[in-house]
Amino acid sequence: MTMDLVLDEVANAATRFAALSQLFDAATERCLLDRGLRAGWRCLEVGVGNGSIARWLSDRVGSGGRVLATDIDSRFLEGLARDNLATRKHDITRDLLPERSFDLVHVRMVLIHLPERDDVLRRLASAVAPGGWLVCEEFDALSLAADPAQCPGEIALKTHAAMARLGEDRGLDRRFGRLLFGRLRALGLADVGAEGCLSMATPGSAMTRLLDASYRLRRADMIARGYVTGEDFDRDLALLADQAFMMPSPIMWTAWGRRPVAS
Repeated sequence: MTMDLVLDEVANAATRFAALSQLFDAATERCLLDRGLRAGWRCLEVGVGNGSIARWLSDRVGSGGRVLATDIDSRFLEGLARDNLATRKHDITRDLLPERSFDLVHVRMVLIHLPERDDVLRRLASAVAPGGWLVCEEFDALSLAADPAQCPGEIALKTHAAMARLGEDRGLDRRFGRLLFGRLRALGLADVGAEGCLSMATPGSAMTRLLDASYRLRRADMIARGYVTGEDFDRDLALLADQAFMMPSPIMWTAWGRRPVAS
């Protein structure tokens, strides 16, 4: 891989992570506070993104708590370490986690990409201490799609369909966010709950910036497989900036469950 490609990937990741933070950090923080997050807690953050939630957790748990932030790509861990925040390069599909060790385990936009997602979910649940919480946040991109026939003005992009097809080739489950509630209940967790969040993507919005960066990241593969032409791709990117553009976002499902104290 050339240096230019590496730099392009880093810049693309920064754009995607910033958009995700703008879209969802406030709701994530509210959910974690509702679970009782407080000073002294031991927390695990899996897949750090731009590190915003890991740093926020570090502030909340204080000097008496600790946060472990993990990612398969060590580049995203750089600059995160604090006195109460440790980082570790970690492959959640293979590498072990300490069992029954964390008051909070949080993961956002990781499981949906993993063919081994159900096994990983069991691993994460096993890392939760008695009385602790597992909180998972994942997209459901199947339950609500652009439908110009029913909602005039919505735009169904060929590039969006191509990205969905490419993701399914790679083992992505586009509905997984919707399944989280049932999965956590099946794991024997208590006080399981879930809520969804969505928005309308419009020009200049954080969701549209996320779509733009996601399309660009996958452009070469989508075109190479014949899922979209270069001309269609370029036209769709131009449409994202058109003032008439509107498309419903995926639903971000947040689901939580608590390990019973006696388990």
